[in-house]
Amino acid sequence: MTESYFVNHAPQLPTSTPRFALYFVRFALAASFLSAVADRFGLWGAAGTGEVAWGEFQSFLGYTSLLLWFLPEPLVVFSGWTATILEIVLAVGLITGIQLRAVALGSCLLLLTFALCMTFGTGPEGPLSFSVWTASAASLLLATHPQLRTPAAA
Repeated sequence: MTESYFVNHAPQLPTSTPRFALYFVRFALAASFLSAVADRFGLWGAAGTGEVAWGEFQSFLGYTSLLLWFLPEPLVVFSGWTATILEIVLAVGLITGIQLRAVALGSCLLLLTFALCMTFGTGPEGPLSFSVWTASAASLLLATHPQLRTPAAA
């Protein structure tokens, strides 16, 4: 069998599949952002129970200081709050679809920054195991997807 046989006989996905995939990425990213924020404010429970990482904001800031070891404490606190606010804003943007390309690009950059800080602050295993690189790449794919492009003005 030739290569053209496989190309011509490849299974075809329904035309709705790409649109579903875009929604799936949007809502999965939004849920991840909101879950992380909920953890910081104890909405998932106390630290150490179940899968709870922080359980309250001070513990989150302690983790943030590990990742941002190169910043003075006031900037660590500012960065922690900034990341939290951005995650809420980006989640809302992903859910509503308002300025979706910009929101997806912002998500990519925030997650890329997080992955780099995790890598240099605590080692490469964390961002790999928690799929931070994957989420950043998915955000970039969402931002550059052709179905999100605005038609050129005629």
